Amino acid sequence: MEIELKATKFSDLETLFDIQIDKKAGYLAAFTPKDPADKVAYFNKYKRLLQDPTVNNQTIILNNKIVGSIAKFIIEGDIEITYWIDSKFWGLGIASKALDKFLTLETQRPIFGRVAFDNIGSQKVLEKCGFVKIGSDKGFANARQMKIEEFIYKLN
Repeated sequence: MEIELKATKFSDLETLFDIQIDKKAGYLAAFTPKDPADKVAYFNKYKRLLQDPTVNNQTIILNNKIVGSIAKFIIEGDIEITYWIDSKFWGLGIASKALDKFLTLETQRPIFGRVAFDNIGSQKVLEKCGFVKIGSDKGFANARQMKIEEFIYKLN
C-alpha cells in the first residue's frame, strides 16, 4: 500500500469536509469545532490556514483517492501535529505511514501530538512513529460536550 502526501489545495476541502463530519471519528478525535457540520466555518478556517506559512497542511492520498489529512501548526510556541483518516480506511496503517512520511517533511523538533485518553488507535500511531507520552491535560471536548483527559506526546 503506497500512500502519498500532497500540499492541500482549496479543491481538496470538499472531500476533507465530508470525511471530518463522521460522528464516530469526531467522537474519538473529541477536540473538534463546536459545529463540525458548519461548512461555511470549515471553509473559512481552511482558507485562512492554507495561506498561513507556519501551517503545513497535507492531503493523504491512497490509490488516487483522498483518504485524510495531516498538518503541522504552531500553538503557544509549540509545533504540533494533527491528522484525520476517513473511518472507512481505519486499521490499514494509513495514519502511521502518513505520519512517518510527514515527519520527513517537518524536521523541526520537538514536535507534539495530543490525543483523547481513549483514542487507543491514535496513541498507537504516535508511539509507532517514535512519540513518547510525556503528560496529560484536561480540556473541553466539543464532540463529547464534556471535559476529558488528553494525553500529550512528544517527538525529539
